[in-house]
Amino acid sequence: MTCFNKYWLKEFIKFFFIIQLIILVMFVFIDYLSRMERFLKSDISMLAALNYVLLKLPFMFVQLTPAGILLATIVVFGLMNRNNELLAIRSSGINAYFLIKPAVGAALMFSFIMFFLGETLIPVSMSKVYDIENNVIRKRHNMSVAREDIWIKNENRLIHINYYDPVQKSVSGVTITSMGENFGLESRIDAQKGYYTEGEWIFENIIEQVHAKDSIDYDVKTYKKKNILLTFKPDDLGAVVKRSEEMGFSELRKYVKKIKAEGYDATSYEVDLNGKTAFPFICIIMALTGAATGMRSFAKENLAVTIALGVAIAFLYWIMYGFCISLGYGSILPPILSAWITNVFFFSTGVLYLMYSG
Repeated sequence: MTCFNKYWLKEFIKFFFIIQLIILVMFVFIDYLSRMERFLKSDISMLAALNYVLLKLPFMFVQLTPAGILLATIVVFGLMNRNNELLAIRSSGINAYFLIKPAVGAALMFSFIMFFLGETLIPVSMSKVYDIENNVIRKRHNMSVAREDIWIKNENRLIHINYYDPVQKSVSGVTITSMGENFGLESRIDAQKGYYTEGEWIFENIIEQVHAKDSIDYDVKTYKKKNILLTFKPDDLGAVVKRSEEMGFSELRKYVKKIKAEGYDATSYEVDLNGKTAFPFICIIMALTGAATGMRSFAKENLAVTIALGVAIAFLYWIMYGFCISLGYGSILPPILSAWITNVFFFSTGVLYLMYSG
């Protein structure tokens, strides 16, 4: 490793962790204070509430890493630009491609760290976060979930949902068992699919078995469509169903295969699966964009404006990324394209931006 690379990496790591620390501390304070009213209404102690917020830090660290890389790269190259260090290096015949090598190397390192955290620490911490939120803060004790299966105790009914689609807010493979006196089986309803509209659940392709009085037989009826009064809403299901961030890449891939094998629509999870591989590569894109921005002539004159430009670039990336992911959820774009198209666009733009950085 050359002296320049060592110097650059030392400065980069210093500024990166300063930026990350500032943002994460702000996140803890804002998230903690914004949920204070909910904490006070629940049985959770203030110390346990703080632990609930701190459990989100690994996830937030990964989410904020690309922006941290962008801003740290801009600051380091901007300061080198202001101190005429870039001018001196270029005067010796060294081109921009040599200058960005440590930036790309650092970005690759953080890409691997992000993927590693996504496979190990984040699924565990986020599972604990949702467990605290459901069982302590929101007190959804009448619901339980194991992978895709949801069990709900609703008055005298026991409801099993085989699959819940969080994007379409629909349920599939529903069984509703009603218990009578002495816990006798009163009726059973099996529905292929259900969706929530205008404040009620509508189920399709229903087989209903009702226990006949003074008999051991059951009357069987079928319906193409029928509304059934239930007290829970799709948001309640979305809160307890296992989410993509609670699963690593390999677990989510197995989950997608299982859902598709059972004949359910796995589009939303396929988008998230591709996002788990696409997201870490953002680091390289942010490093290239940050280097090109920091090398510009205006960075030498006004570093604050340059940093503001970096924030705007990061914000623009997140808007486009979120929009494309939404198109993937809606099946407008294929899952792989919705997860990667933003990376391809910003990578191409970043390379061109760097080539003409002057």
